[in-house]
Order: sequence, then C-alpha cells, then structure tokens
Amino acid sequence: MGAGGSTSSYEEAEHTDFVFLWGSNAREAHPIWFHHLLKGIQNGATLYVVDPRRTTSAQWADVWLGLNVGSDIALANAMAREIIHAGLAHERFIERATENFDAYRTAVEPYTLEFAEAATGVPAAVIQDAARRYATADRAMICWTLGITEHHNAVDNVFALVNLALLTGHVGRYGCGCNPLRGQNNVQGGGDMGALPNKLPGFQDVTNPEHRAKYEKAWGRDIIPHDGWNLTEMMDAMGRGELTALYVIGENPAQSDADATHVAHLLETLDHLVVQEIFLTKTAQLADVVLPAAATWAEGEGTVTNSERRVQRVRKAVEPPAGAADEIWIMAELAKRLGYDWGHPTAEDAWNELRSLAPGLQGMSYARLEALGGIQWPCPDENHPGTKFLHARLWDEDPAKRGKLAKFSVVHHEGPVEQPDEAYPFVLTTGRRLESYNTGVQSGGYASPLHRGETVDMSPEDAARLGVAAGERVRVTSRRGSIEAPVYVDPGLRAGVVFMTLHFPDQVATNLLTINASDPLSGTAEFKACAVRVEPVRPVPSMRAYRAEPLAAAGDD
Repeated sequence: MGAGGSTSSYEEAEHTDFVFLWGSNAREAHPIWFHHLLKGIQNGATLYVVDPRRTTSAQWADVWLGLNVGSDIALANAMAREIIHAGLAHERFIERATENFDAYRTAVEPYTLEFAEAATGVPAAVIQDAARRYATADRAMICWTLGITEHHNAVDNVFALVNLALLTGHVGRYGCGCNPLRGQNNVQGGGDMGALPNKLPGFQDVTNPEHRAKYEKAWGRDIIPHDGWNLTEMMDAMGRGELTALYVIGENPAQSDADATHVAHLLETLDHLVVQEIFLTKTAQLADVVLPAAATWAEGEGTVTNSERRVQRVRKAVEPPAGAADEIWIMAELAKRLGYDWGHPTAEDAWNELRSLAPGLQGMSYARLEALGGIQWPCPDENHPGTKFLHARLWDEDPAKRGKLAKFSVVHHEGPVEQPDEAYPFVLTTGRRLESYNTGVQSGGYASPLHRGETVDMSPEDAARLGVAAGERVRVTSRRGSIEAPVYVDPGLRAGVVFMTLHFPDQVATNLLTINASDPLSGTAEFKACAVRVEPVRPVPSMRAYRAEPLAAAGDD
C-alpha cells in the first residue's frame, strides 16, 4: 500500500459497519483502540474475531472464528474465492485502482470452503458467512497485530488481508481500511524515524538515489545504497562472525527474542556490546558498557506516533535519577568522541531536521502539535489539517491523480515450521496480557494482585486428559529447552493449543521454548507457533508419608 501505517483513524472504528479483528487480542494488547471499537459496537458495528483462542476480545464478537494456528492465509484465500464466486467483488474498484487481479483470482481458486475447513478447523458455513458479510458491508475494516506478523510467513499473512480489502473496495474510504495495531505507544514512531533497515526517516527507501541525495546533502555524508540487516539477519551475522559489535537502545533481545539460549550465546560472543537502557536488563547484564538513559515516558521531551499515525507531543514531567542522561545528549557526546560536533541538539531540533526532509511530516511544527493535540501524517504543509484516512486517491476519477495502483499479491497457505507430532503433540502460541508488559522490565518489579505470574494456559479437555488441575505445575518442553509453570485452565482455548506470555522471564523463560524460524522479508520470528509436550510435575512423596500410609487402621480418622 506504500506506507507502513494504519490506513484508518481511531474515530472510524466508532462509525464503521463491520470489523475483522484478526490475530489480535486488542482488549488486552491495545485497550485504547479497543475502547473506540466498543463505541462502534454500541453504534451497531458487527465484530468478527479470528484467533486460535477465544480471547477477551472474542467474547465481545458477534462471531469467533477459532482457526488452527498458522492457517490464516487458507482462511483469507477461501474467503476471497467465495467473494469472487458470489459476485461480490468490487469490480469497478478492482479495474480502476488495482493490478494483478487475474493472477490472484487464479491463485485462490483451489481454496474451496471444504479445503479451508480442513486446513483451518473453521466450519465451511462460517467461512462463507464471514466472507459475504465483509464483502456486503458498506464500511468495513480489517485490523491485525502479532497474531498475523509473528510467523515465518508474516509478510504473506499481511498481504492476504490486504488482498481482501482490495477485492471488496474496503480501503481509501471513511470507515474502511487495513490497520496494523501497534503494541506500544511509539512503535509507529520508531518506523517513521527510520529505525528500519531499508528506510530513511519518513519511510523513504534507502535504495532510492533521490531519497539518499536529500539526506546526504543535509548530513554531509554518503549513505550506503543498500538495505541493512534486520534483527534476525543481525543474529545470523553474529553467528557467522561478520557482526562483532552491537549497540542496543531500549531493547532486551536476551529475553524478548526466540530461542533465548541461542541469542544469549550470540551476544556473549560479541567483541563489544553497548546497551543504553533505563534498567539493568538481562541484555544489559551481558554488556561491556551500559549507558543509563533518561528515557522513561515521563523523563524526556519529544514526540510519539500512535497506531492511527497521530504524532503527539511528549513533555518532561520528572527529573531522571542521578547518572541517567537524556538520549539525545548521549548521542551527541558519542558523535563528539567520534570526531563530529553536533553541538547541543534538543528533541525539537531533531524533529525539525526530520520534518525538513520527510514530506509527510513537514507541516507538523511543535506549535501546531501543541495547538491541535496531535496531527496524523501525512501533513505536507502548515496549512494542512493532517490525514484522517489514507489512499482516497484510489477512488479519484482522474487516472493521473489515482497514481500508483494497489497490487494484489499471490500468497499460499503454509503451516507453521514445526508441526505437532507424537513426541511434541501440542502447539505453543505466545502473546500478551493486559496487566503486564513485554519482558517485565518495566512492570515486573511491583507487587500487585493483577500480577499472577506466568502460567501454562490449556483447554479443559487437555487438562483433564493430562490429569492436572488449575494451579498444579507442568513441564513444557520443546526441541530447544524446558520450563515449568502452573496450569491455568482456559475454556477459550481449543484442545491441542497451549498459551504462554513473555512477561515473567525471571520466573519462567518462555523464550527458551520458541523457535527462531523467521520471515525472510521482515525478519520476524515465529513466536506464535512451535511444537511442545506438556507433562505433569508430580512431587516425589517423602519417605515418612510413604511409610505412614499402610499404618492407618481401617476406620481411623
């Protein structure tokens, strides 16, 4: 679609007719956006949730499509086939605003409702109903998150959902769109700033000579004209000995990355590891140098960009602890020691440089951000109000104004890299809980009744089959490691699937289990699917208890 951001705004969720929440427990992982969705439900919107678990989000749904882990493309392609065969495709939009439709139509033809039912576990009639309701809604949006992107075929999963929007014309109009929900308050902003291996700030391709020339002129330095490594590629390069030094800012890969034992080994083999952090994380404990940063939400000035592309001001509220330094100051001091005097830049200086180079941000001065309470990009000049939804150009009568066509992508169903078998009969899928946060660095050190600690969530059927009750400990083993945790019996889980989080790694290191298979384009690891076995952990009875039992006389209390 040409930009890495949600095409719709939060407000539109309140006024749409139909929402597909696909691979997202937004009630817990994106509660602010879900609040807007609840208003939409109150206003009459229909909600269909696609998720292997009947999550707290699915409990609000009109229909829950409980699919097999990793079968999203089979479901999306079968829906597309049903829409085409029922004559519900938006032919006018497809003809005028898209390309590659014929190849796509041919590719989805084998995905019959019967095939999809076998692949996904969702009844054929439910798939048919979902396809027709989405296609016939006047305004409809698809929203997704890590349940789609944390797979070895993550990019193809996203393409499959975008295809559905193009097929039905549910993009480029108010109340419609394709919306990746961001898991933290500035994930979108990180991408906007150029924290991607293939982009300059403002989502400008590093391989584009015109884009590079603009930044080279501003910075006075040549820019290497090829994509950098993503995180997975960096780890692979460490293993080959090609990457020997690493600078980590606000990230905890020793606990957040898949196959954590392997990741820790790679970090330990580096010649030099620098970690810039607010707490002494497990990654920081492996570092040669730790730079204490004043980088909590209340300690600095700057901006954040949320899931609806809204840039908002952040204001310093408290003084950081002694020894912690502002991150821009740290960067400037490092530059000075490397022979480049940047002076004493402020957050606003950095922002103004960015908006002078990124066309979609040029109209967002600090003064306007303050006055308007935030602005959605693109905002090309200081008379522009910001953009509520993207890709309206695709509906323009003038072909020249429509510009680049939106492309259908041919994608095919592939199951997870690891399939259950006799030795590892369960699928482990991971995710987040409302009351906790990522690897627990910021939320794990506080006593709270909400923090129940890590559990192994399983279906009532599986718990009964294993003979374990809620609270009893089980051992979960994959081909990479083994952990123990208490059971939580979740009636929203299907048999054969267990669920865990990454929030309590000091108690239960879930990422010892996960597989480091990753998507070749995005580098995202397959956190959502690996094969495990689950076994009860039975305490060995003491000798006294064993000997005392036969001595009890019949009829004794």
